[in-house]
Amino acid sequence: MSRIGLKPIDIPNGVEIKIDDKNYVEVKGPKGKVSQQLSPEMEIKIEDNKIFVNRPTENKRHKSLHGLTRTLIANMIEGVTKGYSKTLLIQGTGYRAQKQGKKLILNLGYSHPIELEDPEGIEVEVPQANQIIVRGADKQQVGNYAAVIRDYRKPEPYKGKGIRYAKVRELDMLMKL
Repeated sequence: MSRIGLKPIDIPNGVEIKIDDKNYVEVKGPKGKVSQQLSPEMEIKIEDNKIFVNRPTENKRHKSLHGLTRTLIANMIEGVTKGYSKTLLIQGTGYRAQKQGKKLILNLGYSHPIELEDPEGIEVEVPQANQIIVRGADKQQVGNYAAVIRDYRKPEPYKGKGIRYAKVRELDMLMKL
């Protein structure tokens, strides 16, 4: 039994949700708009400013889709209200990042700089030469773009040179600087 799927999702003020017959969900909020096609097997209802997800049967597939559908909708609502972000740290001599308009320019020890165009709905910020912050309303897009940036120079296991995800402690230390 999915315990997560049973929880109702509260709809905050300023958020508009549209759900059609085939479970195509559109969520609009202050941080942007996110839409996704969810499984048509699940039953999604909006009642009293809350969203309820129900499953048609008790078979294994419907049980797993139940929790997944509820979590995807909750993530969409959180994305358009609070937003998501991933912080990447660059470590290595001569490795740095800079922002020029909508382009992210990475110098990672190759013979040429790497230029990446920001995808639609994603905002990239470079507060320091060794720090990149990827922000957006769609959790999946933010994670994918952060992974694309990281793939250009993954951290090597011995000295840690490369691009890596920041840990919570490192973020606290950077905030104090």
